[in-house]
Amino acid sequence: MGHSAQHQGGSPRGLPQIDTRERGAPKDGQPQVMDRRLFMQLLVFQVPAGTSISGGQEALLSALREADIPSVVYADVNDPRGIALLTFSEDPAIFVDSVRPLFEAEPMRNWTLRPELTMIGRTYSSGYENDLAFWLLDRPRQTVLNPEWNWAVWYPLRRSGSFEQLEPKEKGGILREHATIGRAYGEQNLAHDVRLACHGLDANDNEFLIGLIGAELHPLSHVVQAMRGTVQTSQYIQQMGPFFVGRTIGRNRGPQE
Repeated sequence: MGHSAQHQGGSPRGLPQIDTRERGAPKDGQPQVMDRRLFMQLLVFQVPAGTSISGGQEALLSALREADIPSVVYADVNDPRGIALLTFSEDPAIFVDSVRPLFEAEPMRNWTLRPELTMIGRTYSSGYENDLAFWLLDRPRQTVLNPEWNWAVWYPLRRSGSFEQLEPKEKGGILREHATIGRAYGEQNLAHDVRLACHGLDANDNEFLIGLIGAELHPLSHVVQAMRGTVQTSQYIQQMGPFFVGRTIGRNRGPQE
């Protein structure tokens, strides 16, 4: 897999060499290395009273199709006048260059943003991925665009500083416990996750952003409940939420990057 020259040059004398590439498990005896990742952003709005919610939804979906922006539009379960927009791309400039202009037009320009529910993150590798490109780029898209999985719960979280002070072996065991539960829900088609890092991107200093996607809402709540008993959640999660709960009302696949 290709990589840019900026990662291969020597570092200034006395300074550490910085490598921002993603890494997966060795494949055919060769290391998997990529300098690509998917950025995803969730924006949540409230449609003003006295205006048509269904008309606003159709206007947004039409604008997304016209601009060919990869996206999912949700009806906000907890706000009868709420609409949310999930967009994603390898190039984060899409959020400024393509998504932002949508809200300069009627009727979206009159919608009220709920900044406490704005979420943004990037896919990342754990070092164990057998197919790095699939896990970083394809799987998140396939998960949110699956026409059979219309329910979603999105939330940010931050671990406590004490977690980062643990020895790698102990940290790995804690993460495996968490991952095993998530994998069980996925294998039984109950809940599928999108895991993003948001270090330095989140307004409230959260570190990770989680999307739980599925055909039914109850299993998405159930997996959050099941995770409460893990060592990571019970001892090392400093903050979770706020939670956004939505049901898909439209999708646009967008161009293939």
